Amino acid sequence: MALQGRRFPVLWLTAILWLSSLLGLCAEAAGDESVLISEIGRQNNQSLLWGPYKPNLYFGVRPRIPLSLSAALMWGRVDTYSDVQTSVRYTCEQNAGMQGYGWDEFDTRRGGVQSIHDIENGIDITTSFVKIPGGAHGGSWAARIKGELREDTPADRKTVIFFYVSQEGFGSELEAVPSDDEFGYDEDVTLKGSSQGLGNYKLVVTRGDGKQPTSDHRLSAQRGPGGQAVVQSLTYPEDLLWQGKQIVFKQLKEGVDWLVENQYDTDDAPPPWQVYRLANRPGVGNAHIIQKVFEGNFEFDVLFSSESAGKELKSSDLTREIQDTTEAFGERFASVFKLQPPYTAEKYKKFGRSMFSNLIGGIGYFYGQSVADRSYALEYEEENEGFWEEAAEARARNQQALEGPYELFTSIPSRPFFPRGFLWDEGFHLLPIADWDIDLAMEVVRSWFNLIDEDGWIAREQILGHEARSKVPEEFQTQYPHYANPPTLFFVLNDFVEKLQKANGSLPAGTEHLSPHKVLSTAYIDNPELGLEYLRRLYPLLRRQFDWFKKTQSGDIKSYDRKAYSSKEAYRWRGRTVTHLLTSGLDDYPRPQPPHPGELHVDLMSWMGVMAKLLSNVADALGMPEEVAELTKVRDAIEHNLDDLHWSEKEGCYCDATIDDFEENSLVCHKGYISLFPFLTGLLAPDNPKLGRVLALIGDEEELWSNHGIRSLSKKDEFYGTNENYWRSPVWININYLAIVELHKVATQDSPFKATARDLYTRLRKNIVDTVYKSWDETGFAWEQYDPDTGKGQRTQHFTGWTSLVVKIMAMEDLEGSSGHVRDEL
Repeated sequence: MALQGRRFPVLWLTAILWLSSLLGLCAEAAGDESVLISEIGRQNNQSLLWGPYKPNLYFGVRPRIPLSLSAALMWGRVDTYSDVQTSVRYTCEQNAGMQGYGWDEFDTRRGGVQSIHDIENGIDITTSFVKIPGGAHGGSWAARIKGELREDTPADRKTVIFFYVSQEGFGSELEAVPSDDEFGYDEDVTLKGSSQGLGNYKLVVTRGDGKQPTSDHRLSAQRGPGGQAVVQSLTYPEDLLWQGKQIVFKQLKEGVDWLVENQYDTDDAPPPWQVYRLANRPGVGNAHIIQKVFEGNFEFDVLFSSESAGKELKSSDLTREIQDTTEAFGERFASVFKLQPPYTAEKYKKFGRSMFSNLIGGIGYFYGQSVADRSYALEYEEENEGFWEEAAEARARNQQALEGPYELFTSIPSRPFFPRGFLWDEGFHLLPIADWDIDLAMEVVRSWFNLIDEDGWIAREQILGHEARSKVPEEFQTQYPHYANPPTLFFVLNDFVEKLQKANGSLPAGTEHLSPHKVLSTAYIDNPELGLEYLRRLYPLLRRQFDWFKKTQSGDIKSYDRKAYSSKEAYRWRGRTVTHLLTSGLDDYPRPQPPHPGELHVDLMSWMGVMAKLLSNVADALGMPEEVAELTKVRDAIEHNLDDLHWSEKEGCYCDATIDDFEENSLVCHKGYISLFPFLTGLLAPDNPKLGRVLALIGDEEELWSNHGIRSLSKKDEFYGTNENYWRSPVWININYLAIVELHKVATQDSPFKATARDLYTRLRKNIVDTVYKSWDETGFAWEQYDPDTGKGQRTQHFTGWTSLVVKIMAMEDLEGSSGHVRDEL
């Protein structure tokens, strides 16, 4: 199946078809290697099928199959009658009484260990998750749930556990095996199910270890005297199954209402844990609540066994797999991310493992409909003065519609606040992931490009399904086919091309004896023809997106008699308002006022240069000389026009352009990240005289430099720190990462600015790592942005998306040498 077909309904199936078609081509040339390559394709799908792919939950497991099985954990304290109402954890939330949570170690193909420090409930929860490939349906998986009371928690603290299992899909079956005791299960709880995508399976929730409370209250005659596990099997409409916590609370309310009706008043009240104990009603249903109550510490396992795997998992298998996975992760992390001085101490290794694990552990699978406005209203062209007002009226007037369903395999920015796919974030996320598992990164890229429409548009924010939309205010749910977003996926594709170019053209000797996990992470590189065929199928979509940008985001040169090397290469983001330009990714960063249809945006021009460069490199690798010649010409025109249309000799930086009251071109210079974009995106040659002035701006403490990273806006700018102050002063790690990479390039090659770049690189690398580490150490979290004066993390908590680039920064070369202020060589 060609990649450039329409959006596919089943991601894992398309992965097989996609990879199988490539492998078939390779087999003709590879001869005896064809069997091995075909096996890699099969194992690739199996190793990625299952995962904690519901990252919006503290622990939620599902496969990359639409309308399938989901399993999720809830817990809370139950010492008083009001505890349950406020303490039950399910979805990740900001400021929810946590002292940090997340994956200590995680490999998408094997599993990992997560720690949750729930100080409000007085307990630390550990979730260990492993996958065991095998059989025809993606293998089996298992999880160990462990709770340990914190030091200051009373030893008799009672914790209620709800393990919520749901099964979607026509023809699917899921049944809880009845217990021997009418009141509950003294031993394991077993669910048996089947579905088209998973075949027959068994899910066992073990009895585990831990004290179960008992009661001699007269309610025990109806609900049992002990705290055995209970199961309620229910049937709900499929579009409600995602609301696990609401379903649990509905069932709890029914139980409490029954107590009230039967006159269990406050003078004769059962203990709280018994009040909130569900009636045991196992059976057939598409939603099953397994409830446990523990007093003190506890541990139990969840064992999912696929019948086609030929083996039923036991707790002993889980114990072994957890140990093997932990050992393998530690060794591999040290090998992939070789931390460089001064970040070789154990505390930085722990920090790095956590940051990367939460990035890759934030990969999720999303399926459902999205909201779009495909009215293509003329106002959306934004060609008239006052266009932002016309566009707002059109948005209010036009009808939005549900599209799809679609699916996406993506790494999210933040589990509590942004648990969905963001196009501008994804490319940054995939840079560390590509170092770890390039094949996984390419699978995510492929998933994004499966969403491209016939024109070349990919929605910048993927809000797929009811569950995803529940986290987004209604006014922000609609996506518009004239809205772009920075094409950061081209960054990771450039890395992929570079890795392919370095490949030796054959599988390393002895590959047939390597661990499948190791082979699968580099299959495209170990088999360069496989990687090249991936690019052949992807290239038409890359080109389609590039052409869409050129058509829909074009800027006007000719109407205003602007002087430029090229009359074609100028660009303007659509979607502007007076205060925001969300489509640029830099939301409230100051732009020319008032908005004007003659505006030109230097950051978008730079992104177009990134796209042209990558397309040219891919075309060259694929042997497409005409494409290379065309794209090289475009890139050359972009680089010239950046100087002709955006360089301010007076201000010594790149600026946005607009049209003044005299209908003439005018540069509007708000010094900050926008001013650096030609440098950040690698479009300034190391001997370009303008580079010296850009570096001077970066290093100026009265402008952008701070002890915690490069500020988003100059301290001297009139809008510094004002209003929303989102991109008007704070330090952002993704932009600082780009600066560090480019500074390193200049510092390690012939350039008149080599010493300056070396100094800035050394200090900026240290400032960024120290800032992110200190805040993580103090709070337990990575943050969306950092205060340039104090270094304090702020805004979104648990922002383990592009802030995790700090791992790559720690692994970058330690350039010994200059320190202190920049020397005057400009």
